[in-house]
Amino acid sequence: MDKMHYEEMVRNLDNLEKEALLKDKAIYLFGHCNATEALIDLLIERDYKIHGILDNNISKHGTSYRNIPILPPDTVLEANTEHTIVFIAARAYSSMAKQLKTLGFTGRIEKLVDYNSYAEYSLSEETIRRKGQRIERGLALKQKLERKYPEHFKILCPFSALGDVFFAMSYLPHFLKKRSIERYVVCVIGNACAEAVSLFDGVLAEKYDQKDMDELVQACLYTQDSHFFIAHQDRPYVVNLHKALYVKCIPLEKIYCCGVFGLLEDTRPIMPTGMKAYPKLCDINKGGAVVFSPYAKSVTTLSKDFWDKVVQDYKRKGYQCLTNVAGDEQPLDGTEAISPQISELQSVAEYAGTFIGIRSGLCDILKYARCEKTALYPDYNYCDTKWKAIDMYAIEGWNNLVVGDEYLERLRTGDTVCIHPDGETLQNIRE
Repeated sequence: MDKMHYEEMVRNLDNLEKEALLKDKAIYLFGHCNATEALIDLLIERDYKIHGILDNNISKHGTSYRNIPILPPDTVLEANTEHTIVFIAARAYSSMAKQLKTLGFTGRIEKLVDYNSYAEYSLSEETIRRKGQRIERGLALKQKLERKYPEHFKILCPFSALGDVFFAMSYLPHFLKKRSIERYVVCVIGNACAEAVSLFDGVLAEKYDQKDMDELVQACLYTQDSHFFIAHQDRPYVVNLHKALYVKCIPLEKIYCCGVFGLLEDTRPIMPTGMKAYPKLCDINKGGAVVFSPYAKSVTTLSKDFWDKVVQDYKRKGYQCLTNVAGDEQPLDGTEAISPQISELQSVAEYAGTFIGIRSGLCDILKYARCEKTALYPDYNYCDTKWKAIDMYAIEGWNNLVVGDEYLERLRTGDTVCIHPDGETLQNIRE
């Protein structure tokens, strides 16, 4: 969960506490995801008791997070609705709130994070005033960008997501060639996404924070300016590419290639050419080290026990164990912290010889690395579709491994090791 949305969640929870709306309430959360786990951690820190996590994914029922059971959504109907509150920190608030009401839940439902700042369903004078000011700010940002790059086509990557930016940059040259565009600038959020753009040599990048990007995007939609292009498959498109996933499974990379950029399915992605060497490669055991990447903003975490077992397996084999960390992230127990730049990460993985990471945008950055590569997938569905995360995100040429309940049980009983250090066959274990 990114810092901006986490801080918003904390503020909203603070406001509910000030109004004493949580007092004597049975608390449930709907939708097991990274943001929900962050909210649970926050509530436990404040000494609240959580009765359950409601989730539509049948494979999660009977499991738990921090000893809080994951339950079918209709379980909440067993509670006294007058004294029950359901928090939703997931992105699909509207459909989830509607589902609860359709089930017959009449208690309080609270949205703690507003992922969609483009719409607010109110005609109050205050809302109209704020939205008018927002349009003015967005237009000012748009005009400033146009003054700086008067002859450039503008591409907007509206979210802080490394993988999305990498996909966009991989197919953007084909899109630009089709439109005979030679001069362009790519607008992204934050330093990490700007670094991802820099992997593709010679591309101009402009950095924004999420708030300014949202307002810039809305101004571009408002003016319907054909000199701007929003390179993303989700919001805020009017044509909702996501609905295609209710019919068939389309891997995310193909959604970018065909859906966002309108290219033929067999179009080959452009490989990055801006990778650099990590200056401290001499501190790594060449061919005898493993780089772990256990953190991702948008994916539920794997348990500490899981990572402890993985680290133990590799240390027993004599591997040097490294954890890629950024900001205040902590290395896994028994490993050394390493913080290469995004452009240096491929050199680290190749020199070490092995990379194991939870499936995140960093895996996309390392797509072409010449080493043993394993992507780990928590067993969850992509958004509200029937497709598993591995169906959407599997990377060709990688070991793609689902870490589901059956696999974790085999791990607990000692029937398997998590990842096999000597390259034995990896199997996807699902329920």
